Amino acid sequence: MSFKNTSLLLLVSFVISACSSRTGPAPVSSLETGQAKVTRKIHITGEHYRVQKGDTLYAIAFSAKKDVREVAQINGIKPPYTIYPNQLIYLESQWLKKKKRERYLNSSKKPREIRQKTGGNFKKEVAKPVQREYVQNATSKKNVSKSSGSANKLKWKWPTQGKVTQGFSNRENGFKGLQIANKKGTAISAAADGVVVYAGDALRGYGNLIIVKHNDDYLSAYAHNSRLLVKEKQDVKAGQKIAEMGSTESSISALRFEIRYRGKAVNPANFLP
Repeated sequence: MSFKNTSLLLLVSFVISACSSRTGPAPVSSLETGQAKVTRKIHITGEHYRVQKGDTLYAIAFSAKKDVREVAQINGIKPPYTIYPNQLIYLESQWLKKKKRERYLNSSKKPREIRQKTGGNFKKEVAKPVQREYVQNATSKKNVSKSSGSANKLKWKWPTQGKVTQGFSNRENGFKGLQIANKKGTAISAAADGVVVYAGDALRGYGNLIIVKHNDDYLSAYAHNSRLLVKEKQDVKAGQKIAEMGSTESSISALRFEIRYRGKAVNPANFLP
């Protein structure tokens, strides 16, 4: 082996050794590093999720149908919501889990135990009012009036041209948006001013997806695109072209368009002109 080849081999070995000696995971928050191409999909079925490379907290919260601020607060994550590979993200607070468990025990086990002890003469207990639940219900009523106000401040536009082939459904497993069909490559535009908080293909069932944050309450989502023309952390204006229509995970070319209010899907037809 020549001296030149030996030197080259040593150099390659040194580079590999240096790369493998890095310690600590690199952050995967796309708001800091830009969009990343991933091959696996975010699919949340339980009360927590293990972060993979390319994930963002916005994408995780969107997939879990939760407000990103709620998920961030549960996990003690501050803006700009940087997360790391293998980090465990909890999707439900310990307080809420405890309340659910208490309701379950009171409704299914406790009455049976009382019936056994009283010989079948079971007297139904009067439920004590829960102050926290009352506060939450009162807050939700206030949010209804606030939501219309924050939505009215936005100037909504139709995200694309085409035929609405599927509408919004309030059913539990119903379609949570509008499906607008047209030919492949049709321009997709931002429905209102905002900032791109996700651009990628890691969410199961959405294909190439863009999520735009409009204010603290509202997000809009644009799914099944053939091309993404914007990057995360990029400001966009209403009517600005952000993608081109595609047909991922579907037999027809169509846009799946959603509007989320604090993580929950709402009917886009109630906002569009």
